[in-house]
Amino acid sequence: MCEANAYLVQDNEEELLLESVDIVEPDGPNAWRIVDIFGEQKIIKARIKGMNLVDHKILFERE
Repeated sequence: MCEANAYLVQDNEEELLLESVDIVEPDGPNAWRIVDIFGEQKIIKARIKGMNLVDHKILFERE
């Protein structure tokens, strides 16, 4: 599988936002819509800090 888990990084700690993320797309200024393989979705107001697809991680941080 090629999904990744999305995390919010705060104070060097990773907080899991959503598992098995399949879609990441812009949702307005400084916001992203993330959708998992089951259709669950979340809107996060943050910027993408990084992606590590080998480790299946998408990292967001608040601005």
